[in-house]
Amino acid sequence: MASSTPNASAAPLASGPTDPHGPTGQLATWLARVQLDDIPQAALERGKYLTLDGLGCALVGAQLPWSRKAVELVCALEGSGESSLIGWGRKTTPSAAALLNGTFIQGFELDDFHPLAPLHAASVVLPSLFASAGLLGHVSGARFLLAAMCGYEVGPRVGLALHGSQMLSRGWHSGAVFGTHASAAAAGKLHELNAGAFEDALGLAGTQSGGLMAAQFEAMSKRMHHGFASRSGLYAAVLAAGGYTGIKRVFERDYGGFLSTFGEGHAPDASQVSSELGERWETPRYVIKQYSAMGALLAPIGAVLDVRARRGITAADIVKIDLECASAAFHHGGWQAERPLTPIGAQMNMAYAVAVAALDGAALIKQFSPERIDADDVWDFMQKITVRHDEAFDSEGPLARGAVRIRFTFRDGSGEELLLRHPQGQPLVQVSNEGILDKFRTLTCNVIDAKRQRRIEELVLGLERLADVQELIDALAPPVADALA
Repeated sequence: MASSTPNASAAPLASGPTDPHGPTGQLATWLARVQLDDIPQAALERGKYLTLDGLGCALVGAQLPWSRKAVELVCALEGSGESSLIGWGRKTTPSAAALLNGTFIQGFELDDFHPLAPLHAASVVLPSLFASAGLLGHVSGARFLLAAMCGYEVGPRVGLALHGSQMLSRGWHSGAVFGTHASAAAAGKLHELNAGAFEDALGLAGTQSGGLMAAQFEAMSKRMHHGFASRSGLYAAVLAAGGYTGIKRVFERDYGGFLSTFGEGHAPDASQVSSELGERWETPRYVIKQYSAMGALLAPIGAVLDVRARRGITAADIVKIDLECASAAFHHGGWQAERPLTPIGAQMNMAYAVAVAALDGAALIKQFSPERIDADDVWDFMQKITVRHDEAFDSEGPLARGAVRIRFTFRDGSGEELLLRHPQGQPLVQVSNEGILDKFRTLTCNVIDAKRQRRIEELVLGLERLADVQELIDALAPPVADALA
């Protein structure tokens, strides 16, 4: 097997972490030891469908206008290489491929997210794994699946140590902050790091973390944040595999540590990093999006579509809609939109998403196209919508951080109130594995042909039997159509 790192000239690697009993050491040790047989079958199965969902999002995102701009500029800087870009029929360097493939998966706000520790797992985990597989030369599907599961499990645990969506309220793009560790964990497992090297990789990942949430308003760069995190995790794993050391005990350090710095003044909980490893599985908890918008908007969109269908009404029957949100949901989506509004801004704005759902009875790709965003009927309906912060939600614990109360007033004088995404209200819908497969087929039918769809499905859902993951990479690589065309 080819090696990606010059280990021959490196100093001998310590086999164990500096403090095996601390949260960093416990996580590093678990990552080094865990095997497929240790993971419950249901979690593994969900991991495969989570992977399929992410790849469907990448195929949709690959040829969008901002993705094409990213490829043009990044490849001009990085040049050619041996790592494939999904949906392009083009190769570049491993680091550029990790960045761009992550950008594609996050390209249209269709990908997974964790409800308590918000990050988009597939967009940070899969790109660094594909890049690592190319570096290593031959990787079985079983090894790839195990590594993906390591990444899927680590990201939320690091996020929970920072109190999850609290990071959004503070202005950090949460997934870009703790997605570096998810990527490093996945890539590190593929590079077969021992526990000591995993400690270095986690430290190298943490020192590269970052991401500002102001990118949600109009910047293309929001699409790229998780790609940055994936690339950083790839660097962390490759450097650690070659003997380059990172911050030791990165989660425990009082001065300049990951949690002490990103969580300063907010009582981070380092115990969450290694909590119930091997007992509690985070992979099944990821939410699969049914709409093309950020996570805090999913419940209000769903409520509008449900009310339309259940009451047999149209937007004309709605006089006004009032929304009251917890802090994270309000700061992320409750801001006042103004024209001109970009697609990324529309996908982050609660008033726009609710308005277009009320008018179109849908909230997918076409509803967030530039033409639809600039339509007068949408902006007229947005005048009927009020979004405000209800501080009472903020005292009700982590499960209420994404809470939304929605009130409808109808033309016939009646009204309806729903409590959404709240411990005492309606939870987010958990999409079944069959539903994920339906979503993959629906999203990709206009960008690839049916034969290629079936091939990708078969390879992903049979990952543990795949002799070489290069087969999957080759199926993903050829050019795709523009999803907005």
